[in-house]
Amino acid sequence: MKNIEILAQEIRDAINAADSIQALDTIRVFAFGKKGIISEQLKSLSSMSSDMRKIAGPVLNSLKKQINGLLTERRKQLRKEIFSAEIAHAKIDVTLPVRQTPAERGRIHPISQVIDEIIAIFSDMRFTIAMGPDIETDYYNFTALNFPQRHPAREMHDTFFFNPDEKGACKLLRTHTSAAQIRTMRKQKPPIRIVIPGKTYRIDSDTTHSPMFHQVEGLVIDKTVTIANMMWVLEHFCKTFFEVPSVKMRFRPSFFPFTEPSMEVDIQCDRSKADIKFGKGKDWLEILGCGMVHPKVLRNCNLDSEEYQGFAWGMGIDRIAMLKYGMPDLRAFFDADIRWLEHYGFRPLDIPTLFDGLTS
Repeated sequence: MKNIEILAQEIRDAINAADSIQALDTIRVFAFGKKGIISEQLKSLSSMSSDMRKIAGPVLNSLKKQINGLLTERRKQLRKEIFSAEIAHAKIDVTLPVRQTPAERGRIHPISQVIDEIIAIFSDMRFTIAMGPDIETDYYNFTALNFPQRHPAREMHDTFFFNPDEKGACKLLRTHTSAAQIRTMRKQKPPIRIVIPGKTYRIDSDTTHSPMFHQVEGLVIDKTVTIANMMWVLEHFCKTFFEVPSVKMRFRPSFFPFTEPSMEVDIQCDRSKADIKFGKGKDWLEILGCGMVHPKVLRNCNLDSEEYQGFAWGMGIDRIAMLKYGMPDLRAFFDADIRWLEHYGFRPLDIPTLFDGLTS
């Protein structure tokens, strides 16, 4: 019995010294586990004589009850200490600024915002959105759009080509979203009125060019559309997008394989200071290319060029975003710099609408 008293005192001391719930659990297993010291003593009662059992039984059961009580009390005490420490650590400094919610802290990339602005403008003019794959065939990207076989755009120094397949055909990363025009005209009967935003790829990189960039193209096909309709659509877009009451545009003759006649469009602006101001000034800035759809392109899409005609245009989304919001370097669009995004980005709930203003 003397050994039991010594053991009981050691267990009590260990319980009082325990400084964590884990340490307390270790003591409990040591005392009452399947092979615990007190459990083994209780098992030994069956091998004792009747007289010894009458003496040792009450002592061991009393010890078991006492140790369990000490464990329970110490556990409660430790939990209070842990809770008090957490409360002390979690004190709020009322002098700190209020934390922003995710909706306030997050930012929409300028490219995503400008695409939404473009869609809002053309949706109001009853255009629908068309999409196409980033990986295209040579036929949809060049041949169907009336590119000659020896055209420079087909060369390796301009276009990202994949290795030829088992049939010798080469696929490529599309160099413009015009390929989606062909896909739409082959699937949908006129009248057609679409805009096509998306990624495009060319081998070029500097402050105003990137190997991957964004374009938006538009296409209208019907029986009676004219070049005057195209000029009105583009003028209305520029006034609405740059949020100016009026804009002066200059249409210059140019050449694109898929349009005839073809034109490049300049917009009047003032570049005398760091920021470009549209709708005034004596300077001109090229912003897009356009023209009437070439009859060969219509015929390549199984449309009668004697019955249908149309117009198309295309512009760089990255470029017009830089012009509108004063971003000097195109490469920063793809650097994933959170500081740049916090400066130029848009709040998630700043959804562009015509009735509330594109730029909130």
